[in-house]
Amino acid sequence: MFLEIIAKVTLLKILLLTYSSCVSLESPIVNRHGVTMAISLNPERLKRYKDIATLLIKYGGKNIVHSSGMSDSALDEEIISGDMKESTTSDDGRSKKDEAPEQLAHDLEELGPTFIKLGQLLSTRPDFLPPAYIDALARLQDNVKPFSYEEVEEIIQNQLSVRISKAFLEFDKEPIAAASLGQVHKAMLNDGRLVAVKVQRPGIRETIAKDLDALMDIATTVDKHTDTGRRYAFESLLNEFKKALLLELDYSQEAQNLVKLGENLKRYERIIVPQPINDYTTSKVLTMDYVKGTKVTSLSPLARLEVEGKVLAEELFKAYLDQVLIDGFFHADPHPGNVFITDDNKIALIDLGMVARIDPESREDLLKLILYVADGRGRDAAEISKKMGTELDDFNDTKYTAEVTEFVAKSQDATLKQIEVGRVVVELTRIAASNGMRVPNELTMLGKTLLNLDQIGSTLDPEFNPNAVIREHAETIFRRHLLKKVSTGNVFSSLLEVNELMQKLPSRLNTITDNLATNRFQIKVDAIDDNSLMQNLQKIANRITMGLILAALIIGAALMMRVNSTFTILGYPGLAVLMFMVAAIVGFGLVFNILLRDEWLKHK
Repeated sequence: MFLEIIAKVTLLKILLLTYSSCVSLESPIVNRHGVTMAISLNPERLKRYKDIATLLIKYGGKNIVHSSGMSDSALDEEIISGDMKESTTSDDGRSKKDEAPEQLAHDLEELGPTFIKLGQLLSTRPDFLPPAYIDALARLQDNVKPFSYEEVEEIIQNQLSVRISKAFLEFDKEPIAAASLGQVHKAMLNDGRLVAVKVQRPGIRETIAKDLDALMDIATTVDKHTDTGRRYAFESLLNEFKKALLLELDYSQEAQNLVKLGENLKRYERIIVPQPINDYTTSKVLTMDYVKGTKVTSLSPLARLEVEGKVLAEELFKAYLDQVLIDGFFHADPHPGNVFITDDNKIALIDLGMVARIDPESREDLLKLILYVADGRGRDAAEISKKMGTELDDFNDTKYTAEVTEFVAKSQDATLKQIEVGRVVVELTRIAASNGMRVPNELTMLGKTLLNLDQIGSTLDPEFNPNAVIREHAETIFRRHLLKKVSTGNVFSSLLEVNELMQKLPSRLNTITDNLATNRFQIKVDAIDDNSLMQNLQKIANRITMGLILAALIIGAALMMRVNSTFTILGYPGLAVLMFMVAAIVGFGLVFNILLRDEWLKHK
C-alpha cells in the first residue's frame, strides 16, 4: 500500500515539474487542494524522480497511474509501455508476481549504490514490504564492475600523500572484491605484513548526495500530504538511512569501528576482527589486516565436515548477543558475505561500515524481549514490545497481544531445524505495523541481524538451535550486564548522590517534625484543576438551564395558540408566534455555539 501512495505523490511531482519547466529552480507549486509543494526543478533531480516513480509504479501495480487520475498524461503512456505491457507469465511458466521480488532487487542494483543500500535497509522493515520482497532484498548484493587501477593509484596518492610503490612493497592491481562504494586490493607493507586496502569509488559521494536529495524531497512531501507518510514517518527513516550511509562512506570511522569491536570481542578466541593500519588510513582509503579465508556460504560439503561448525555457530551467536545486549555496539550487517572461515578454523568479521548503537535502557528491553521469545512467553513479549514501540491512533491493543502470543507459541512448537529467532523478531515488527504500532529502528535492526545469524548458524551446523544458546547464555549476559552497570563512573555518581542526601537529610527531618508539632504539615495533591472543573460544571449547568427555558417557551407558545387574541401574526396569536421565534433563534444559537466550541476543543 505504501508503494502506491509514494508512487502517486512522485508521479504528481513529475507532472508538475514537467508542466512548470519554465519556472525558476526550487519554485513552490500549489496543487489542486491549495497545498504548496516545494519541489526542485533541477533536470538531474527530475530524471531521478522519474526513475523512482517508474520503479514504484512497476511494483505497486499498474493501476496506480489510472487510480491517481493521471491516465491521460504522456508520462502515463511512456511509463507503462514496453515491459509494463508484457504478459503476466514468464517463459518458464512462473507468474510475474512470483518473479517481482527478485526483479525488484535487480532493478535497485541497476539504479546504483544509493538504492542498493536503500534496498538493504528495506529488507529490515517487514512493516513496509511482504515477506517475499524482504527475502529478496536481504540477498541484495552490490557487486559491480571495478574501476581502473590508474584511478586507484591516483586516490591513494592524493589521500596518503605518497606513491603506491613507496607505501607498499607489493600491490595487486586486480581487486579481490568490488562493490558499489569501493573495492579491495591485496597488498604487502614494507615490513612484510599482508594487508587489504579498501579504496572508495571515485565520485561516489556526489552521486549519493544527489540521490539522497531526491529521496528526501519525496519523503518530505509524502509525510506532509498523506496519511501513510504521517503513519510511517518516511522522512525520519530516510534521515537515519542518510546518517548511516554517510558514516559508511567515512573509512576513518570504519577503522574506529574495527578497533572498538575487536576490543569488545577479544574474550572470544575463535573470532577475529581485522585491525586497521592507522598510518595508511584516511576517509577514502582503509588499510587493514588481510584475512585469508572462505565465505561461510562458499564452504563445500567436505570443508564443512572439517570445521567445528557447532562450536563456531554457538561462539558467533554468543558474541552477537554480547554486542547487542551488553556492549550496545554491534556489527549490523553480518550477512554471509561478511563472515569468513579462516584456514585455522576461526570466524572473521569484516566490513564494519554499518554498525548500530543501542542505549542502556533499550538494551534491557531487548534482553527481556529475546528471553521472552526464547521461552515462549508471548504475552510478556507483546507487553515489552509495546513499551519499546510508539502506539499510533489506530493501535489495536487486544488484537496485537493475541497475534503476538499466538505467533510466539507456534514458534515454540517448531522443530529445532525450523526455529529461527531472527525471523520471530522480524515477524513481531510486522505484526506491530499491521496493528498500528511503530517499532524502534533498534528492533528492526536486531531482527535483521539475528536473521542473518540464523542463516550462518544453520550453514555451520544444521542442528543449530539459537533458543537453546540464548537460554544457556542468559546467566552470563545478566552477570556482565550487571557488572557493566557497576562501573567506576556509576559508583562515584551514586556516592555523590548519597553524600548530598546525607547532608540535607537532618535539616529536612527538622522541618518535617516542626510542621507536625505545630499542625502545619500539609500534603498537596495536584490531580485535578479545581478552577477548570468548576468552570466546566458551570457551563454544563448553564446549557441545561437554557435548554429548560427553551422547552418552557415552546410548550407555552403551543398552549397559547389556542387562546384567541386581537394581536395576530399571519393569522396566528401574535404572542405565541413571538415565543416560537425567540425559542427558535436562541435554540439555533445554542446549537451553533455548542458545535463550534466542541470542534475548537477537538482541534486544540
